[in-house]
Formats: sequence, structure tokens, C-alpha cells
Amino acid sequence: MSVRFAGYASVFDRVDRGGDVVRAGAFAASLQAARAVPLLWQHRPGASIGMIETLAEDARGLRVVARVTHPAAAKLVASGALTGLSFGYRVTAARGVNPRELVALDLAEVSLVAAPMQPLARVIQVVKE
Repeated sequence: MSVRFAGYASVFDRVDRGGDVVRAGAFAASLQAARAVPLLWQHRPGASIGMIETLAEDARGLRVVARVTHPAAAKLVASGALTGLSFGYRVTAARGVNPRELVALDLAEVSLVAAPMQPLARVIQVVKE
């Protein structure tokens, strides 16, 4: 079983649980580099559960379309039991505090997670295949 989904790994201009806010354009340089970005389970290195088909910034945030090929993870996503998305990154430019504004990020991975740091970072559409 595999499942294809679309959602947002990051939502712009909303403070997350850690006190950070990602600004539009923060992923631009990283996306332009066109490096492969893995789809992971709960940010665990080496725990790849599928593949990312597209990553792009739009007006709302970092939109991701991906395919989950790991059977257990695919079942959770397909049933709606797992909807959280998150991303791993390195800050390359930030400003301010409370909230800290993240203006340039080096994207390392996207993860399906139980409890995203940004509550609005979610799977929004699922296609069972």
C-alpha cells in the first residue's frame, strides 16, 4: 500500500510552539539548490518512509506533495490518524526575539509527526493508491 498526500510542512507568519515564525522566502535558496529532501518518520535520521515529489513555497507556506511507501505509516496517513508535518533545518538568517523571525533556512528533511511544532503544519489531502 502506498499513499500520496499534499500538505504544509511550514506555515508562514504564524508563531510556533518554540517561539519561531517562518517568513515567506525563507526556503527560497534551499529550494533553488534542488537537493533531494528525504521524507522521514518523526525526524529520525535513516527512517525514510517514502519520497517527496514536490516542494515549493506558496502564499501559505512550504507546500509538500509526497508518497508514503512504508506500510504502517501509509496506513496511518490514509486513515487520518497521522496528519502532522514538520521539517528539519539549519538557520542561515534570523532576526529578533519573541518571536524569532526565520528569514533563511537550509532545509534538511520533511517529516510526518504526531505533534508538529507548528500546529497548522498538516496533511490536507490524501489519495489512496
